[in-house]
Amino acid sequence: MLQSLQRQNHPLASVKGQIELLDDHSSIGIPSFKRKLNEFKLDPLKPTGIDIFQINVGKMCNQVCAHCHVDAGPDRREIMTKETMRQCLDALEGTAISTIDLTGGAPEMNPHFRWFVEKLSELGKQIIVRCNLTIILANPKYNDLPEFFKKHKINVVSSLPYFNAKRTDTQRGEGVFEKSIKAIQMLNAAGYGRGNPALKLDLVYNPAGAFLPGDQASLESLFKRKLAEYDLVFDKLFSITNLPISRFLAYLVKTERYEAYMTELVNAFNPMAAANVMCRNTISIGWDGYMYDCDFNQMLELKLRSPDHIKDFNLETLASREIITNQHCFGCTAGAGSSCGGATT
Repeated sequence: MLQSLQRQNHPLASVKGQIELLDDHSSIGIPSFKRKLNEFKLDPLKPTGIDIFQINVGKMCNQVCAHCHVDAGPDRREIMTKETMRQCLDALEGTAISTIDLTGGAPEMNPHFRWFVEKLSELGKQIIVRCNLTIILANPKYNDLPEFFKKHKINVVSSLPYFNAKRTDTQRGEGVFEKSIKAIQMLNAAGYGRGNPALKLDLVYNPAGAFLPGDQASLESLFKRKLAEYDLVFDKLFSITNLPISRFLAYLVKTERYEAYMTELVNAFNPMAAANVMCRNTISIGWDGYMYDCDFNQMLELKLRSPDHIKDFNLETLASREIITNQHCFGCTAGAGSSCGGATT
């Protein structure tokens, strides 16, 4: 959808256009996110520490998902270089940062992905890879990914919008559900999803429309029961709210649901979720090495004020920064909260 808007020279095809729309909150009668934080004495929002490095190693992907906030796809050429990866490794060395969350696009499509994972393993960090599942079957060179993940005890986190083909394929493309099932079978055969803490397979659910996700625990039980019909197992399910940016924002505007969705997010504001937002313990690094408070700010190009690049990483300065917020942040604070690790309350 975003590519279609670009051909039409639509303002939402640019980051500037998205931010201008989000900033125009008074016209639809909702408060600013900053004002909402103020009501609960949470402004300015500050870090509680830095425990997680979430690194986007590139926007290239073998899929073009309707909800993708990264606007990833096969035509994207933004790829993290080995030099930037080395800068990340230099920043991490000697810190207590425990978890590295590798994302994309399809992170496995970065030509230096395996080298980077091996170097991160040598640092003794817990590694998460956001695997879209179908990449395992996309090309024979990826068929051994389950064994590679196993070797490095990687926590595999994979999006699976639903437990049937109709809803999954509508959101992620024709044939994705069938390929995802085969990929989970391969991961299960490698020992993933069977309760071994070293071989965790977690799934991600996000709504297929302009509504909030249901209760995470109930959804997990339902997914486990339904996927058991395919003899599949997994560890946890994370429910994530669709944030009003990129392709999903374009969808909201095109279907005239933007105002109603934003109103729903504001009305569901939960101060406990706001106190637990993931940006309080996470730093997000873009494919070019620039740093952000979260993956969503990264896609809106809301860089950290200073330092803003991984080559200038300073843990003490970053741990005392003021987190940059905007209207899209209502997505992370609605209901039970939303993060890359699912509900936050």
